[in-house]
Amino acid sequence: METTAKVQSANAVKDSIQQKNSNLNKPQIPLIIGGLAVGFILMVYLMFTQNSVQPLLLVIGLLLGYTLFHARFGFTSAFRRFMSVGNGQALRSHMLMLAVAVTLFAPILAFGFSFFGGEVAGYVSPVGVSLVVGAFMFGIGMQLGGGCASGTLYAVGGGRSVMFITLLFFIVGSTIGAYHLPFWTEDLPAFEPVSLATSTGLGYGGAWVLSIVLFGLIAWISLVVEKKKRAPKMAPLPSEKGWRRIFRGSWPLFAAAIVLAVLNALTLMTRGAPWGITSAFALWGSKVAQFFGVDVASWGYWQGANASALEASIFADSTTVLNLGVILGAFLASAAGGLFKFSKITGKNALASVIGGLLMGYGARLAFGCNIGAYFGGIASFSLHGYVWGILALAGTFVALYLRPLFGLSVPKPKDSFC
Repeated sequence: METTAKVQSANAVKDSIQQKNSNLNKPQIPLIIGGLAVGFILMVYLMFTQNSVQPLLLVIGLLLGYTLFHARFGFTSAFRRFMSVGNGQALRSHMLMLAVAVTLFAPILAFGFSFFGGEVAGYVSPVGVSLVVGAFMFGIGMQLGGGCASGTLYAVGGGRSVMFITLLFFIVGSTIGAYHLPFWTEDLPAFEPVSLATSTGLGYGGAWVLSIVLFGLIAWISLVVEKKKRAPKMAPLPSEKGWRRIFRGSWPLFAAAIVLAVLNALTLMTRGAPWGITSAFALWGSKVAQFFGVDVASWGYWQGANASALEASIFADSTTVLNLGVILGAFLASAAGGLFKFSKITGKNALASVIGGLLMGYGARLAFGCNIGAYFGGIASFSLHGYVWGILALAGTFVALYLRPLFGLSVPKPKDSFC
């Protein structure tokens, strides 16, 4: 009863705050200068030590982080709102993002368009036990950890203190998942990868039509559910007016959806693969383990094509560079809006972040990616596994709705003014 009362109280306070038409704070100029300086130093370092792809990926990552923060574009919150009170506003923005993405990905994948002349391939992965278990784990983990993979990165960039704990244990979970992955993928049953374009005879044109129909159907269902449940609206964000809104925020979800899709397509043409996040976490954790004497190189995960990444500098890893760019971009966006601020961490919050980070890290390895690599990148690549990932992550979210109050985390209620 006490836990329920505290959560209800938190919801009430949230409502009272969100009903105010709050404005942005003044830009945090020293932080902006510091962030730009770090970005410049990192850019110069990459230009002199890595190939020409890495500096461009840093810029793309920075723009991704800037966009994510300014729109507070979330996957965790979108799933939670829909599963708890039926609000599908953010879910529909996902469908717009995916619609733009498949429109751009189709010709890129069909004709192999590339900025640097390399091979281009989407994320098409098997559907099996590892995917089902991993995506379900990830769905629970992101609701406890306070954010998904992209959400964790942009929240860290924005100074949300507890997310540093989530990120740390995300890395730990990813490393353990990498160690265990051969068991899940080689010893347990799975179907062959299925591409809606190349495995069905539809081709990229037919797969594009089918995808657009599916996105439209999902958006329509979300509207029906929202109307039936009379779902509360999403809370308005503090925002600048006029052209300054571009630099200071906040951005509407539809604008962010389009920008994210375009940036993902640019990522595909730049490095030959869509945007991803969590493979870098496994790399970081494995390098730390290797430093302390663990024979990481003997793990099945680090055999074959992955072996070179373990031996090279982390700055040679394109996903690492993208991740650093996302964090830096979110930092600059938060400072531009005057919103960068470290927050207090409670014991329950910290515990939830530990559990959530571990579940997400482990689950992402099993499921061939996270909300970005598997859900966004998989569906944009016309892979069946992306849709399965989304369904299982929603199922995990549903379970997590009953777990969140145990850690003092709020769950949207039908009578809330905003969700």
